[in-house]
Amino acid sequence: NLFLTPSKTPWRKAQEAVVTLMIESVWSKQRIFEVYLNVIEWGSGVFGAEAAARHYFSTGASQLSAAQAARLAGMVPNPRFYDRNRNAPGLGKKAAIIQARMPSAEVP
Repeated sequence: NLFLTPSKTPWRKAQEAVVTLMIESVWSKQRIFEVYLNVIEWGSGVFGAEAAARHYFSTGASQLSAAQAARLAGMVPNPRFYDRNRNAPGLGKKAAIIQARMPSAEVP
């Protein structure tokens, strides 16, 4: 977003692909994951995992329970909606699926 226009066009997608390849050639997967989690929007005016943990659970990101982390992960596709609808049944279902898969996941 820093380098590209906000338009939603095929040209923008092509530019995103080029930037992605450039980033992947320089950064490790762990670094990409870390930066991503610390810049994405988690709700209206809430950016980054630490801010999200404090906003939703009044704790630091490193202190989140597995259930809380799964809930935040479930919010990523539509954070503004879930910020307004924190008890949406769909979010609870997503969080349960994510939490069930956590033991078999590898952190990059």
